[in-house]
Amino acid sequence: MQETTRRHVLATSAALAGGALAGCASSATTTSSGKQPFDVPGVTVPIAGSDQVFPVRRIYCIGRNFAAHAREMGSDPTREPPFFFQKPTDAVQVVTPGVVADHPYPTLTKNYHYEVELVVAISQGGKDIPVESALAHVYGYSLGLDMTRRDLQRGMGDQKKPWEIGKSFDHSAVLGPIHPVAAVGHPSEGAIWLKLNGVTKQDATLKHMIWSVPEQISRLSQAFELKPGDLIYAGTPENVGPVVRGDVMQIHIDGLPDLSVRVV
Repeated sequence: MQETTRRHVLATSAALAGGALAGCASSATTTSSGKQPFDVPGVTVPIAGSDQVFPVRRIYCIGRNFAAHAREMGSDPTREPPFFFQKPTDAVQVVTPGVVADHPYPTLTKNYHYEVELVVAISQGGKDIPVESALAHVYGYSLGLDMTRRDLQRGMGDQKKPWEIGKSFDHSAVLGPIHPVAAVGHPSEGAIWLKLNGVTKQDATLKHMIWSVPEQISRLSQAFELKPGDLIYAGTPENVGPVVRGDVMQIHIDGLPDLSVRVV
């Protein structure tokens, strides 16, 4: 009798443990019939030339992807493998072409920097994506600003602590509408520049990237399973620098409409 009871307890415990493990492994996006106590709005970016919007799932950014910028930041671009960080989805600030959008100067910083970048929008997910097929996963492109609280980033780096506070804050992921590949192709060699109050500060071409867009997608998919709705900020050229309230930034990538923001 005792042995029967013991076997029953062990069997029940194993079943409960299996259920718990299964629960831990379930996707965070699994829908539930339960009611939510409050609504969390989804983040979307307009798709150019249509009434559709691109739903944003995650925002990935590659660091030091132009050789001169890597040297500018104290790194050796000939030996450094690609590395990535993330911004929160609701860091997005959408800017309409032809409009000078107000961009709020953030708290806690006295050294607020611009970084103009190509933005890649993913429509097909996957793991361990080969470089040769990576572009098939791209829905379209935009251009944007990876805004950075440089003093906070450097301060945390000096302490060997995560520098998320310098990169991942409200309005730090500026971008324009998403332009589908069918309309703009795959930008890979065009000019990329930023003007501050009409003066050119950053000026390079996309072919100066250390890691191309297909290589970035492939490397990133080794660390994370990419999914539809992911955005990748593909790196900035050299001559990043500070802005203050009242400054106007104009950014450009060949084949995409310019964007302008005013710091307020």
